[in-house]
Amino acid sequence: MRVPRTGLTADDVVAAAAELADATGYAELTMGLLAGRLGIRTPSLYKHVSSLADLQHRLATLALAELGAAAGQAVQGKAGLDALAALLTAGRAYVTAHPGRYAATVGIKITGPDDPLLAASERVVATFAAVLRGYGIADDDMDHAIRAVRATLHGFALLEMSGGFQRSTKPDESFDWLIRFVDRGLTT
Repeated sequence: MRVPRTGLTADDVVAAAAELADATGYAELTMGLLAGRLGIRTPSLYKHVSSLADLQHRLATLALAELGAAAGQAVQGKAGLDALAALLTAGRAYVTAHPGRYAATVGIKITGPDDPLLAASERVVATFAAVLRGYGIADDDMDHAIRAVRATLHGFALLEMSGGFQRSTKPDESFDWLIRFVDRGLTT
């Protein structure tokens, strides 16, 4: 058990929740477990977050902000296949390094126009869209293209993390092949 912390902030609580979710799994994140990690009693958490749902929402916001920053930085100054490879590689790296945080983003609902989750989500979507615009994807098809690329990344990363690739071919080789495959699909 850790020593109780004075001056604890909501950001500290969310950061600790992020570390805990990555270490134990998002589904295992509880207020009691988090309080124990912080060295405080569970009721003290409610000074910083209103509920487990509030904590999960803030965790998803943090994760999407981190993912958006990583993806944006990775694709900066790149186009075409280079941008696609950078985007997918950054996404895969984030998902595998932060599985609990990433899991928090799946299925989370935006609560309104002032929700910080909306801004974080829009940054990720804008990065995907910028890469896809380089392929000449029409505005009418952009949502479909973003979803297809996201689903491809999501599926590969989750299968890899769960040990779903047990054949002799290395996952990195398959991932490189996947990037070229998606590039060909977007090009045609």
